[in-house]
Amino acid sequence: MTPEQIIIHQLSERLVNAQAPIRILDSIKWNDAIKREFFQAKCKNLPRVNAEYYTQRTLDFDIEEKQAEFNQIIRDTRNQLGQYSSITQLIERRCLDYITAVQMIAARGTKKFSLISKQLYGDPDDAFYAGGPTLSQLGTLLGDILANLSQEFISKKDDKIYNAQQVIEMLQPKFANYFHEKDKVLVEISDDIIADAAAGADCIKINSKSSFSKRDIKYLEVHEGWVHVGTTINGLKQPYCTFLAKGSPASTITQEGLAVITEIFAFSSYPERVSKLTNRLRAINMANQGANFIEVYNFFIDQDYQSEDAYNYSTRVFRGSTPELGPFTKDLSYTKGFVLLYNYIRLAAQKGQMSTIPLLFCGKVLLDEIPLLAKLVEQGLVTTPEYLPPQFRDLSALSAWMSFSLYLNKFDLQVLADQYRFF
Repeated sequence: MTPEQIIIHQLSERLVNAQAPIRILDSIKWNDAIKREFFQAKCKNLPRVNAEYYTQRTLDFDIEEKQAEFNQIIRDTRNQLGQYSSITQLIERRCLDYITAVQMIAARGTKKFSLISKQLYGDPDDAFYAGGPTLSQLGTLLGDILANLSQEFISKKDDKIYNAQQVIEMLQPKFANYFHEKDKVLVEISDDIIADAAAGADCIKINSKSSFSKRDIKYLEVHEGWVHVGTTINGLKQPYCTFLAKGSPASTITQEGLAVITEIFAFSSYPERVSKLTNRLRAINMANQGANFIEVYNFFIDQDYQSEDAYNYSTRVFRGSTPELGPFTKDLSYTKGFVLLYNYIRLAAQKGQMSTIPLLFCGKVLLDEIPLLAKLVEQGLVTTPEYLPPQFRDLSALSAWMSFSLYLNKFDLQVLADQYRFF
């Protein structure tokens, strides 16, 4: 390594080690006793969660010391690599994200928690540009459309007939074919996650309590395997910028958006799946407008969710907060990230810059870092991704898709509906 490469690697490792004990979801989850009490009360009493509940959950780090550690990494990076270098910008952005995350964790159970989560993950009222549509409008628009489509296309593929062990037996061979033997990815059962599945560095956890359909298994292969595990492994293979294997909180928007858009391009998504993501958005918007946990729970019941699922999805909205103090907005990442990435790819096609798209997979990156990453690839400081979903390996078909998308966007669907007469 050159002296510069050694410095970059050392600073990267410091960042990786500094973020290791910060586990946002672990620090804000609700225990099973809260669920039992809620159902014992016939879903009529708000869950008993307040600031004191969170203080009983011991953290593996000191709040002030951890913030000081990240600030020191920022200072050392500026001093050793220059204030305006591409690497400095990448490291500093991540340090600031983690500082904000630590502040959010410190604010658990208070109104400030929800406000800080909006800084990291977004707000339902965020517009994509001045005067443009908001996420909350997206939820309103898609809600009824997706509900109707879900019923229209339901089939045996949607029957949730597979348990966690069967999912493992079906997914494991798929990942053995996708990932090289030296990067073996395991699928295992977990009793400690709220979601149906969750990706780690080299494994995918399947919720032991969940049931799955054939469609579910397909999207898990793409979403959790191709994207989340794939970008982690690509990040681990970086020779100098090892921090790219670790996603900062703000990178969640790009990561989840990339996973959703890859589902769509791989034709592994389906109306019920998209409706689930949209309903999370709508629920967060409700909480943002003042709805409490019971009102959000009843919203999910009205959308035909089983009581257990309605509770789990409502918990996702309020974890870290209290049942009345506003939402934890992480679940906005799926829809917000999808919209941002889809439009970026369309613009890349229009501007003749499709070659930048694979850089989204070289680790846990943020969309607005693409120009910096392109420079670092040219300098040999960042390597291109080894694992790319098929839809992104040869960009010809994707370029054609996006080119037509730019043109079709100019049509007024209502005018067309009037002319076609059968809508």
